[in-house]
Amino acid sequence: MQSLRDLRRRILTPDISETKMDVRGFHVKNEESKALLETIGSSFLAGFGYAAEAPTAVAAERRLETVPTRFRGFAYEGAGMAFAVRDALRPGRPRHVASLLAGRGDAHVYMVYVGVGWAMARVPRFRWGQLYAPDPLLRWLVLDGYGFHQAYFHTDRYVHGQYRRPGFPWPADGPREYADRVIDQGIGRATWFVGGTDVDRVTEIFSAFSADRRADLYAGAGLAATYAGGATEADLHRFRERAGDHRLDLAQGSAFAAGARVRAGLVVPHNEVATQVFCGMSTAEAAKVTDVTLPHKQDGPTPAYERWRQAIAAEFEGWC
Repeated sequence: MQSLRDLRRRILTPDISETKMDVRGFHVKNEESKALLETIGSSFLAGFGYAAEAPTAVAAERRLETVPTRFRGFAYEGAGMAFAVRDALRPGRPRHVASLLAGRGDAHVYMVYVGVGWAMARVPRFRWGQLYAPDPLLRWLVLDGYGFHQAYFHTDRYVHGQYRRPGFPWPADGPREYADRVIDQGIGRATWFVGGTDVDRVTEIFSAFSADRRADLYAGAGLAATYAGGATEADLHRFRERAGDHRLDLAQGSAFAAGARVRAGLVVPHNEVATQVFCGMSTAEAAKVTDVTLPHKQDGPTPAYERWRQAIAAEFEGWC
């Protein structure tokens, strides 16, 4: 059985070279940022490998919990992808992602849902029905993960070419036009990596997109700058300045990152710096904003997820 699990891991797990900046052709700001982003990538792949090999979610969790605090969320994201791929490729009801979310993965629910989005980009469309994302509010994060994947691995088309797939066919009950916006949030998050955490390069890339897409792009980048890090306090102030009318979007994304870090118990110093710059408050306070603005109803023409984002942004109007 162990040899079978080893084989499954080798077959499913992407090569570590796919996370290297020179392989991806991403901008390199300096060696420190390069090392950080590559460590994030290797942490993701480590989590993927643990889940690809593990007989159960509990077995994977034991190894995921050994990943250093700063990078553990990325490992759970990778595990979410691997378990989603396994669910999509096997007959019967999906079980692995459900088991992960029923255990320690619940604290990393945002990252696990994003990982499911990575799997969406790698499995045939006719198997998308096997992807487990039951929360009607958080399921939009699957598309955030899909957008990140496409921008990360198909950078010329999705980032430099500003490609947008018309009529994205998921979720089946729509609204279809909102799917494009959440995918853009993932593209914005990935652009923080594509631009090597260089705020001038990132904002230059965003300027090539049509104006109506930039709010979502900046929200995604604000999340990445806060959750992943890689920028000094001075860099973050410059990013906020260059965001101009999109400062509220940066703050909203930053608050989302704070909520994810606080829920998982993974707050580290760079999170505090980012939320102070973007939100004018501590990481714990920014996370609380995401809690108190949670929508209580899912109905209405505007998705609850978007109403949640708007309510979060409104909390920072006095600061931005």
